[in-house]
Amino acid sequence: MDRITLALDGSTYEGSVALIRGSVVIAERTLKDEGAASARGGRGERLLPAIAECLDEAGTKRDHISGIVCGSGPGSFTSLRVAGSVAKGLASGYGVDLYAVSSLLLSVTGAQPPLPLGEYLSVLDAMRGEFYAARIFVSPEPTIPAAQAEAPAIISRQQLEDVQVTEREVKVVGPGQFIDVNPHARGAAPLLEGILAAGPVDLSSWEPDYGRLAEAQVRWEAAHGRKLTT
Repeated sequence: MDRITLALDGSTYEGSVALIRGSVVIAERTLKDEGAASARGGRGERLLPAIAECLDEAGTKRDHISGIVCGSGPGSFTSLRVAGSVAKGLASGYGVDLYAVSSLLLSVTGAQPPLPLGEYLSVLDAMRGEFYAARIFVSPEPTIPAAQAEAPAIISRQQLEDVQVTEREVKVVGPGQFIDVNPHARGAAPLLEGILAAGPVDLSSWEPDYGRLAEAQVRWEAAHGRKLTT
């Protein structure tokens, strides 16, 4: 039987789940964007039923899942934290490895219809008038159909507008952008060979790449004049 992989992403308020057999998506769900209040109160509660629906649709069982892939961010702190916790809990409970993939990459590879070959700037809202951004190259190479050329950076709205004006060959991808898409778990399918080759994360220590500190932590550190340690 081909490998069954469960993929999920929670880098935005619109989370997603996909079930992949080999490198083919056999079931997927997109969680409706219901804003920050929903992320705080019920994202985990909605992820688990979505996973169950995918398993039922694909006619398979959780015992058949041989690995889990989770979008690693950057993105919404709360949504990433919930999705990461669900992914780690399921990996531990199922006794399988957990793998991580950039959520900025999942915006490009998860787009429908598939994006043509070329260079893209994948962005996600970082709040405060800023964006998380990374350049993504879509290539004809079947084993590496898309690659993130750099670590995510935080850029200003003006910097984003400058790219759109001065680098017209680079298409901007992201929620509300020229190519209006969210990261999606189905984007793990074409990347799966490379994701698995990179190896699993350490379940005991892995955390998503939040991109920046949570607003509550920023306010606490400003009020107390010192770093918050956990």
